[in-house]
Amino acid sequence: MDISKIKKELIKQKESKFKGNIYHYSQVNFSYNSNKIEGSRLTSEQTEAIFDTSSFIPKNDDLIKLDDLTESKNHFKLFDYMLDNVDNKLSKEMIIEMNKILKRNTSDEENPRYNVGGFKIVPNMIGLVNVINTTAPEKVEEEIDELLAQYNSKTNITLEDIIDFHYSFEKIYPFGDGNGRVGRIIMFKECLKNNIMPFIVLDDDKPYYMRGLKEYTTDKMFLIDTIKHEQDLYGKICEELLNFEIEENN
Repeated sequence: MDISKIKKELIKQKESKFKGNIYHYSQVNFSYNSNKIEGSRLTSEQTEAIFDTSSFIPKNDDLIKLDDLTESKNHFKLFDYMLDNVDNKLSKEMIIEMNKILKRNTSDEENPRYNVGGFKIVPNMIGLVNVINTTAPEKVEEEIDELLAQYNSKTNITLEDIIDFHYSFEKIYPFGDGNGRVGRIIMFKECLKNNIMPFIVLDDDKPYYMRGLKEYTTDKMFLIDTIKHEQDLYGKICEELLNFEIEENN
């Protein structure tokens, strides 16, 4: 499929706000799944209602965290920011801004330990079982600079290059929170920029995605195959929603 058409339509539909298209699908499903992977309790229906109306009716006795609501809306803004900058070179400033958009007006923003708007100042790690150690706070900026320099020096970016970057980014774990969501939006951006089918990592596939990250140094293909599966799913949706032409009046 012509990936440039997907990029063009996402940007155009972002401006039109027309519902039921690939932009609407991508916004709702990206926000729902990426936040769900990180523990959000919102349903896909609630996420869609928030996107459409900035409100929803909870089920009886549902306990909804304010941060879940805020981060759902923030992810919509993050997706728009990604589209606005889709063809720009990936930079440290852009990555920091992505995290800032995601965490704006959350309880983490009020907590200085999370240092929203900058890199982490407190050590962190990935997981509680089979723990993955991450970069020490004092080395984060140096390692991010090195990772970006290495990535941006490539002339022909491949899907494997993007996944390599994602693994290295998650291994650094540069922020107090929001690392996975920023990392996944970066992959979507870089796929669109480099004419590669983008994808959304589904919460249903979280075990495969997490295993792929944990085993990446010994078996790259597990994560790569998981990502290719997500590409296939997103590609089918794109074909369904973009497989028609609308005559435009001159």
